[in-house]
Amino acid sequence: MQRKPEINYREFRFNKLKSREFSHLKLLIFWPFFGLAFLFVERFYRVESYYPMHCFIDDMIPFCEIFLIPYLFWFVFLIGMHLYTLLYDADTFEKMMKYIIITYSAAIIIYLFFPTCQNLRPEFFERSNIFTEFLEGFYVFDTNTNVCPSIHVIGSLAVMFAAWNAKGLEAPGYKIAFGIMALLICLSTVFLKQHSILDVLAAIPISLAAYPLCYRKKDRTKNALR
Repeated sequence: MQRKPEINYREFRFNKLKSREFSHLKLLIFWPFFGLAFLFVERFYRVESYYPMHCFIDDMIPFCEIFLIPYLFWFVFLIGMHLYTLLYDADTFEKMMKYIIITYSAAIIIYLFFPTCQNLRPEFFERSNIFTEFLEGFYVFDTNTNVCPSIHVIGSLAVMFAAWNAKGLEAPGYKIAFGIMALLICLSTVFLKQHSILDVLAAIPISLAAYPLCYRKKDRTKNALR
């Protein structure tokens, strides 16, 4: 049986943003602000030198272009959970957005005061296929700076934690599936040489620290009024 959306967004008007029913939508304004902040640290913030992220484990991890699939799926993963929670669990949407605001803002602050880079990308590809051809252009577009902590890892954990708390996804199979997908995305960052393992490890404590701040049990009164 198809679930009905929790909120009827066809009734939304901008003058209703302060209402209890639609107030959670105000959290979406974080995304354009984050985009501008990331653009600033990437393109306009003057940095004399970047600290290269590297450890011996990075040298043990081979480049594997097949991980481009979970790496790009991250965008579907993140956007999909936004849409799902907006439609079916506004309370979890609020918690997820607060989690993202805390962790992504922390990442930007770290980029400002501890600018990092990685020099792990292969100088040439040993194989030629659709994945390496895509990566050749992607490496040009995507800079190798501001990598620690990994936004890809933080975003993956944001989706996983939201899924583990969302209505309609309580079954163990969903929790396992979202956990595996988050793990594959995290692994993709190091197998594509987009990040050092240090970037992944740095993202984990930030994510774990934000979790209890955002996923506390809320007053049921607000949910009952929705």
